[in-house]
Amino acid sequence: MTELQKMAHAGTEAVRQLRLQKLKSGHPFMINSDELPSGQCYLEYPDGTIKLVKISDDGRDFILINELPAIEGRRLRKKFHLTPYA
Repeated sequence: MTELQKMAHAGTEAVRQLRLQKLKSGHPFMINSDELPSGQCYLEYPDGTIKLVKISDDGRDFILINELPAIEGRRLRKKFHLTPYA
């Protein structure tokens, strides 16, 4: 494994730990995807729900676009190699 690969792996593991920490503390975790339009992201909640949101015009809040059905949430977690939390 090259140094760059080691650094990328360490970064990925740090994000995975942060995700678990956020969910355990009752807070949502933001999942960004290059496939979404600018200003949109997913929020994963401790109860297992995932919502597609966009950033409000003032940048202080999120506006709900929709809540993903459970099967879509499972697909998204699989795509990003995330273990279910709830």
